[in-house]
Amino acid sequence: MRFNFYLQGLRNGCQALLVAAAIGMSGAAQADDVETARAIVARADEVRFPKEGFQVMIDITSATPGETTEDRKYRILSKGNENTIVQTLEPASDRGQAMLMRGRDLWVFMPNVSQPVRLSLAQRLTGQVANGDLARASFSGDYEPKILRTDTIDGEKMYVLELTAVDRGVTYAKVLYWVRQSNSFPHRAEFYSLSDRLLKVCRYEKFQTLGGRIRPTQLVMEDALRKGDVSTLRYSQMSLKDLPDRVFTKQYMDKLNRVD
Repeated sequence: MRFNFYLQGLRNGCQALLVAAAIGMSGAAQADDVETARAIVARADEVRFPKEGFQVMIDITSATPGETTEDRKYRILSKGNENTIVQTLEPASDRGQAMLMRGRDLWVFMPNVSQPVRLSLAQRLTGQVANGDLARASFSGDYEPKILRTDTIDGEKMYVLELTAVDRGVTYAKVLYWVRQSNSFPHRAEFYSLSDRLLKVCRYEKFQTLGGRIRPTQLVMEDALRKGDVSTLRYSQMSLKDLPDRVFTKQYMDKLNRVD
């Protein structure tokens, strides 16, 4: 009898160890999956923008059926994903307006207005483009990614990732993101609201040399509900720049806006 109790206890102990080992292996696999997803997003971010300080020009054309096409031009100064200045160059009526982002805090500075105005990253800037699409365009740090599946599109294998916002202060609540397995080129993104409603779809196009490496030089952002409501972003004249932290301050904005 005692021997049977001993065998039963041994069996239970072994089962507990096997379960614990399985849980440990599952946890390790999940951790590896998270790190892999983060690495994929980080590599795709580096394809889109340099990690160093840089300047780039962006021309945006927004079209809505039945309305006049709107053209706007911006100069972006950016350092990492935490410090960005967005200067409005065109139209002439808005020239001199500028947005300053530090962390996830965003302000707009306007001529003849003494105090900057606080803005939301999710607020619409023009057409289908939100403030955060220009001011905080990298996904790393703002979203927790996971790999949902792989797709094959036009013969290219793609990772399909779900990016969930780390808090409500970022531009979108959720992003579905297609990234090429072969070279980490971003292919497509779908942007969702907090209620899980699809807001718009973005395509990354015209991969050309820009800022020293191959990047998408055109983004097409289309409203998910209103067919034909589209904004096209064209990137040009990207150059690396040494941007000291003092550039990204409220005190420096007036001086920067006087420099043409």
